[in-house]
Amino acid sequence: MRLLAATVASLSLLGAAFAHADQSRGTAMSTTSSASPALEDIRTVSPALEKYASGTIQEDLWKRPGLSPRDRSIVTVAALIARNQTIEMPHHLNLALDNGVKPAEISEIITHLAFYSGWANAMAAVAVAKDVFTQRGVGADQLPMASPQPLPLNEAAESQRAARNQESFGTVSPGVLQFTTDLLFKDLWLRPDLTPRDRSLVTVSALIASGQVAQIPYHLNRAMDNGLAKSQASEVLTHLAFYAGWPNVFSALPVVKGVFDSRPS
Repeated sequence: MRLLAATVASLSLLGAAFAHADQSRGTAMSTTSSASPALEDIRTVSPALEKYASGTIQEDLWKRPGLSPRDRSIVTVAALIARNQTIEMPHHLNLALDNGVKPAEISEIITHLAFYSGWANAMAAVAVAKDVFTQRGVGADQLPMASPQPLPLNEAAESQRAARNQESFGTVSPGVLQFTTDLLFKDLWLRPDLTPRDRSLVTVSALIASGQVAQIPYHLNRAMDNGLAKSQASEVLTHLAFYAGWPNVFSALPVVKGVFDSRPS
């Protein structure tokens, strides 16, 4: 876990540097990132959009039984980070905490998505989450350790995954494969403050939200192996149609169907 510990530490330092640079330009990140419009503001621009926001989103989508409110918050936060859409983050980070997502889990989601959605997206999320955590009195004792005791590694499954990648891409980029094995699957995925099922849910949500359909089969199969039910995976698509857009979801539909069809009933 030492390699990831250094990585997490650098994430925190970069976040501080990001905030400092922002302040030096005379621009408070919290001012721009917390400006999600209220319903009455939406109405002044688009009455139809306000109708969908207050009706379809709040009164229908978020109350559908296929996913718990906690899961919907995890999916939404992952999509916002993956798409670097900070304007909605303060509301949805607060909602996630209200829905039972722990501060440590939000911290882990951001760390995880630094690798799956890019460092800059994680930095933007750090700046927003810092304000939310401060406002809600979240202390360091509620955050994950940089180097916790890792979860057990499935040696056989990891050996098979690494062998497949080595056979396919070993001569293309040895460095990518080395970091994939040592940093992601032997370190990041074993951090205990986000369950394997929830970590997979975050990953699949981010892949769909960013249109990365080629990576969906492996990670959706892994998610279902980690306990995500088929009905829940189906509802993730429905939820993300609103938060990532219909085209991204329709691009994912045939890939997800292929995964569903390939698994035992």
